[in-house]
Amino acid sequence: MHLKPAERDPASQPRFYSALLALFILWPLFQAAEVSPGALFDPSNLKVIGSFLSGFLPPERGSEFLGYLGKATLETLAIATAGMALAGLLALPLAYLASAAGREKPTLNPLIRSLLTILRGVPELVWALVFVRVFGLGPAAGVLALGLTYGGMLAKVYAEILESVDAAPARALRLNGASRPLAILYGVIPQVSKELASYTVYRWECAVRASVVMGFVGAGGLGQLMDQAMKMFNGGEAASILITFLLLVFVADLISSGLRRSLDQAPPPSAAPFGPGSTGLLAIFVAAVTASFWFLDIGFGALFTLESASSINQFIGSFFPPDLSAAWLRKVAQGVWETLAISAVGTLFAALAGLLLAQARPRLLFNFIFNALRSVPELVWATITALSVGLGPFAGVLALALHTTGVLGRLYAEALDNAPAAPGRALRLSGVPSGLAFLYGTLPGAAPQLIAYTLYRWEMNIRMAAILGFVGAGGLGQLLYFELSLFHYAQASTVIIAMLLLSIAVDQTSAWLRRRMA
Repeated sequence: MHLKPAERDPASQPRFYSALLALFILWPLFQAAEVSPGALFDPSNLKVIGSFLSGFLPPERGSEFLGYLGKATLETLAIATAGMALAGLLALPLAYLASAAGREKPTLNPLIRSLLTILRGVPELVWALVFVRVFGLGPAAGVLALGLTYGGMLAKVYAEILESVDAAPARALRLNGASRPLAILYGVIPQVSKELASYTVYRWECAVRASVVMGFVGAGGLGQLMDQAMKMFNGGEAASILITFLLLVFVADLISSGLRRSLDQAPPPSAAPFGPGSTGLLAIFVAAVTASFWFLDIGFGALFTLESASSINQFIGSFFPPDLSAAWLRKVAQGVWETLAISAVGTLFAALAGLLLAQARPRLLFNFIFNALRSVPELVWATITALSVGLGPFAGVLALALHTTGVLGRLYAEALDNAPAAPGRALRLSGVPSGLAFLYGTLPGAAPQLIAYTLYRWEMNIRMAAILGFVGAGGLGQLLYFELSLFHYAQASTVIIAMLLLSIAVDQTSAWLRRRMA
């Protein structure tokens, strides 16, 4: 007796319709992203990329260049640290205003939360590009850009952390006449001091990578040096910079992991506002920030004179009103659709590659591959992929896919290791092939975590896809870079607003999908 397909697998019909729906959604996205695998094997493209990559060896080791490289490395670290200091100064009051912690009535501040959405919704590279136009080339633009974007990110997370703990101690202090700041300081902070510090350290690690990316628009550090080397087709210098950046990211990861472990191992906080282990960390932070500002020698006082303030106001005023003409809105809408396609298809390719590589052995070798892929900034990958397949959105797709494979591959491997092993083992013992045992036994247990990681990464990739066009990889970034280069600020304003709205829409969609799949 032969069973019908539906009797063999009751879920076959829903899977079939799901596959049709996925094809219906993905096909126009693939078209907009101009996916063309054949371009990777085009003889002319292979010749260009082969010639370029052959120039990477040997890496440049000249003493004069190594001196520039050492200074740029220190500048990158200083930009990240100084930018995080400014972000913290901005985040603390904003988190206080946005949070419901310590309030007698748990009300939220929609105005402040909207401001946080704007600050973190505009990519730091866009802020850097704007500040470079105001203050000129150099690290000042990078520090200010990090301060704004990361200030918004830190404030949002700080507010959520403050609201996530037991409110009883703060409420008791308020009932006894304590002001709200004191109630938060003594009733809430002791419960979350480790979590706040741990997240801040993690964000510093991210800021190191971001400071490199901002150098591509003239904000100093290794990125600016890399941009010059790539434009001059100097592969030897580019290789040395890339190796240095990989080592820098590796060291930043080690420092960040070590600091977070020391926070986890510290004794529990007392009734004091901060735990006993916080004094040493605070001293390190103050010393690092002081050294960073001294090394960068920015002189913010000169930046914010009356003359500078007038220049800033005039510059900002040139962005308003934005160009809302029908012809320009159609062009921006096309850029939005292209950016969405780049982010979605790049994330999809990365998810498939990450899932395959997450099961590969030996694990140590593939962990190294994952770290190497994610350590190279997307903008660097985009520069290389643009040489491989030509300018356009497909180069952006490949750049996102390469970087995100490193991120998701590592996360997927950990999620699969933590998934229940019994179902897959039982299927294998029953004679089911290992591939099917993984598909029907192991994967379902890890699927919620894998989906959550993928959606979170898509939220980040939409912001990055919006700026990959700065190196010719299509989307809104290419439109923005072109308009700013021509000093068309009204048109650029419309593009920045579109970036912000697209980022908010993807955040909301991703959150809705995670709730539905939880």
